[in-house]
Amino acid sequence: MCPVPPKGPDKRAGAEAGERVGAMARILVIDDEASIRNLLDTALRRQGHEVVLAGKGRTGVNLFKHTRPQVTIVDLKLPDMGGLAVLQEIRALDPAAPVIILTGFGTEEGVQQARELGVTEFLQKGFATGFSLQSLDSAVTRVLTRSGQAP
Repeated sequence: MCPVPPKGPDKRAGAEAGERVGAMARILVIDDEASIRNLLDTALRRQGHEVVLAGKGRTGVNLFKHTRPQVTIVDLKLPDMGGLAVLQEIRALDPAAPVIILTGFGTEEGVQQARELGVTEFLQKGFATGFSLQSLDSAVTRVLTRSGQAP
């Protein structure tokens, strides 16, 4: 009698539930608000992404160096160094790295500086500003498509 190999997870079950199967991209999320980090972590993992989290800018830059994510999502306001400084350091490491700025406090000056540094996308935090998990998914998909990394 031949032993029956253990049955692995049914990869179709997740796909039928509307989730993508398999890691699509490594995404670094840098945000000082634990609730936002947890929300983005859950939402992105459900879409099949591998997620790396940082609560501070300096930690995020170090994780960027070591994990080389396909997309980085950076909060504009961080306690130790601002999101623009994080973006500037990422640009010094990889001028073409896709970066999405996530902010609830975007000023015209900040937006202009981010554009000059080559930010890829902007997302507004907060449900009053139109932030939704669908807008997050759309932005990540656009960024991956533009960088030639879409599935």
